[in-house]
Amino acid sequence: MKISADLKPAAWGAVGGAIALAVIGFTWGGWVTQSTAEREAKARSNAALVAALSPICVVRFQQQNNATEQLVELKKISSWQQGDFIAKGGWATMPGSSSPDSDVAKACAAALGIPKT
Repeated sequence: MKISADLKPAAWGAVGGAIALAVIGFTWGGWVTQSTAEREAKARSNAALVAALSPICVVRFQQQNNATEQLVELKKISSWQQGDFIAKGGWATMPGSSSPDSDVAKACAAALGIPKT
């Protein structure tokens, strides 16, 4: 196929414009692929779930009979093990679930460690 000499610059301009549009769109325009969008949606939904369930864990922890003793024990433990302490205590196991959620346990431990003012 033979392209006229007058049409070649326009064709190359269109190709270059399409490439520039894709580069600008994906770097600064906020365009994302489907897999990136799904990954971000899962991360946001998990964060929302943890934010919704961690107050339930805190209330369950505080409503036990020996809450003050358990809180003293929790504060003795290093911060990276506090989530495990909450999970083993069963406070991060939500109704209808058979196992504790480690992210909820970590958020619950962090919330319990914050002094109330």
